[in-house]
Order: sequence, then structure tokens, then C-alpha cells
Amino acid sequence: MGSGIRQERNVSRRAFLRTAAALGAVPLVSRAGERQTRPNVLFIAIDDLNDWVGCLGGHPDARTPNIDRLASQGVNFTRAYCSAPACNPSRASLLTGKRPSTSGVYRNDQPWRPAMPDAVTLPQDFMANGYRVLGCGKIFHGRFPESTSWHEYFESPGSPAPPNLPLNGIENAGHFDWGPLDCHDADMSDWKLVDWAEKKLAQAWREPFFLAVGITKPHLPWYVPRKYFDLFPPDRITLPEVNPDDLDDVPEAGRKMAKPDGDHRNVIRTDNWRRAVSAYLAAGAFTDACVGRLLDALNTTRYADNTIIVLWSDHGWHLGEKLHWRKFALWEEATRNPLVMVVPGLTKSDSVCGRTVTLMDIYPTLAELCGLAPREGIEARSLTPLLRDPNAPWDRPALTTHGRNNHSLRTERWRYIRYEDGSDELYDHDSDPLEWVNLAGREEYVAVKQNLARWFPTVNAPDVPSRRQAE
Repeated sequence: MGSGIRQERNVSRRAFLRTAAALGAVPLVSRAGERQTRPNVLFIAIDDLNDWVGCLGGHPDARTPNIDRLASQGVNFTRAYCSAPACNPSRASLLTGKRPSTSGVYRNDQPWRPAMPDAVTLPQDFMANGYRVLGCGKIFHGRFPESTSWHEYFESPGSPAPPNLPLNGIENAGHFDWGPLDCHDADMSDWKLVDWAEKKLAQAWREPFFLAVGITKPHLPWYVPRKYFDLFPPDRITLPEVNPDDLDDVPEAGRKMAKPDGDHRNVIRTDNWRRAVSAYLAAGAFTDACVGRLLDALNTTRYADNTIIVLWSDHGWHLGEKLHWRKFALWEEATRNPLVMVVPGLTKSDSVCGRTVTLMDIYPTLAELCGLAPREGIEARSLTPLLRDPNAPWDRPALTTHGRNNHSLRTERWRYIRYEDGSDELYDHDSDPLEWVNLAGREEYVAVKQNLARWFPTVNAPDVPSRRQAE
């Protein structure tokens, strides 16, 4: 085992030196004192952030100057999509390179490691290749932590909670709640995570580092300091554009995912829509402030010119679109997410890429950029050609899966959804960016559907037993 790892490190180092020469990376000093050019990685994961950021234009009232600043420094992927619209399967697939349909991990309650006992996670790959691998916050799903993927890991320390719940007046809704906290930024868990990461960035590392920072907002509940709520008075914010008849042409399988008689009815019944949108924007603004601190901290260190930055969110989020709330669906709002990459010496500032890519593509991309030997079984594609040229040819749609045999494909023009029972939806984003008109039943689109369907996975693994079943 040990000799195998040493051999792999030697191979990856030779491969890296070829890549690093092209990237023009800044040299560091290795443990043995030799000069090396391996870049560091700052890996910023955000929980439940949809396209309501300035650089994606998802909401006109969003205030995300720091994420926008990062996007202006590298490549902003404007059509990036998750592999699953739920935290656990999305993160498990990104960090192992295995699709949900291959692993059988489709939901939040399914332990991913028993399903993939031999999978080498992205941080483990960096550990095996001589990197110091550090993490904090939510990287893997919180229910299924992965201690063997880190040299050091700092758990989320927790945030204050309001004394009287729920704040929004929706009874029996669990953490589906929102409202301001009378506290300081420094009291919040994410702020403390950034404190820890800042200290790690300030250290003198003899080996290159992979630092993962998992920011937990804007995940529910939307409790953040009051000053962020003050930025978004509910009576002045813009509500999402919603068609009240949007589900009329959606098959029953899609309506079951939307659950219009659940969260949406509760929000309308309690007159909470504006307050909810205000709260989500406030949580997003707080998240952006945390990102800004990270970027500022990196810029004050010796590593600023030799660190790859990747920022991503695990999936999107609905706030009434399709009469749906939360993630757990296969439409645009649940599947689209921010993805930004800055690679010193390779990416150009103010680059925008409109190709359809997935979060799973991050694994092979970072591996290639950092000279890690390619691993068999990674079901994704390196984004390096698009980092060099955002308009480079790219013929691969983005695949999203929610539950066994429920898939969505997104090309630059089309979204095609097929459910387990064979029912389907087709949307033309050239003429219908809000996905209001389902074209799937029209004869003239049969060929379009057939062409897209060839990208659906041929393997649909059985469901992994949930944690409750396993226990």
C-alpha cells in the first residue's frame, strides 16, 4: 500500500511539472527544500445558494459583491448544474466522481461511504499526492462525515438561535423558518469557520495545501444578523416571476416533487412570501461577506499568486417558482448553481462560460491542474479546455438525478426531464427561460427528445439503504 502511494506520487509529480510549466505557477519550497510549482487550492463550498448572485443575474435585488469580484477574476460558469438537487448526493458525487445513478446514493438519508467503499475522495486524492489537506464546515453532508479525507478538520461550531420559534409563524414546519438575529457577525458559525481558515492561510506551509471551507448559509433556517435583513425591506424586494398555472402541463411525478399544497400553500396562507425572499437574500448577503473575508485573507498571504480558487454551491433553490420551495426537484431553479474558478496563469479575468457543465467536473479539473494522476471510474470531464477558452467546443449536456430513474438533461437550449414512470417534460430555453410551457407531448419535438435521451444513464443502481434502514 505504502509503496503504491509513493509510486503514484512520483507519477503525479512528473505529470504536474508538465502542467505547471504551462500554467506559469509561482514556485514554493518543498519539505526537502527543492523548488516546486504545485499550486495550492482554496475550495469554497456554499450550502443551498441558487443563482441569486449578481454575476448570474438570478435576482435583481441580490447583493453579492464579493462573489461577483471573484467571478470577475476568473471564469464564471453561467450554466453550471448539480448532479443531484439534495446536499448528500450532490456532495458525494462531486467528491467521489461517481454519479448518483452509479452509486445508488439519491437522497440525504443514504450513507454514501458504504455504497462506495473503495472510492478515493477528492481530498484523499490530494492527500495521496503530497498535499496538506484541511477542511472546515460542511463539505460532505453533515450526517455522514468523512474523517479519513482530512489531515485537519474543524467542525461547524454552531450559531445562536432565536428564543421563540418559529419566527415566521408557520407551525410544525421544522427548520423552514426565517428572521433576524440580534447578534454580531462574529457570533455566527460561518464567521468562526472563516476565522479558522484565515489562521491556516496565514501559516507557513512547506507543502502545498488544499483548504476546503464549507459555508453553511444560506441553508435553512435563515437566521442571520439583523443588519443583513435591513438591506432587503420586504415591501421593496422583487418577488420571483411565477405562473399560478405552471403545474397544469406537468406530469403527476413532477407535481409530487413540487408539493404545491405543502410549503407554498403555507407561505401564501401566512403572508410570508416577501419575508421569505427578503430572508433568503439576507442569508445570501451574509454568505457573501464570509466569502469576502476569505478572499481578503488569501490576498494578504504569500500564496495569493499560486492558489487555485474554486467556489461552488451544491444545488439551487426554489422560492415559489413552479409553486415549489426548497430543492428536491429537476427544474432550473433547483439544479442551477454558482461555479467560479480562478487559476493563476491560466484563466483570464472577466471570463464567462455558457457551456453546460456539472459540479462533478470539478474533481477531474483540479486533479489535472494540480498534476494528480487520472483515476479510473471518474464519471466527469475536466473543465481545463473551458478555463483556457470559455467558448471551446463542449458537446456534453449536464445531467441531474433526483431519485432512482428520475433524470434531467440541460443543454444550452433545452431541458429534458424523464421520470421513473416514463412521463416527461421538455422546455426550450431560447423562448421559455422560466420553463412554463412543457413541449414534451408535441409531435414536432419527438426527434429532439430522442437525441437528448441518449445521454440518460444506462445504469440506475438500486437505492442504498437509508441510515434508518441500516440501523
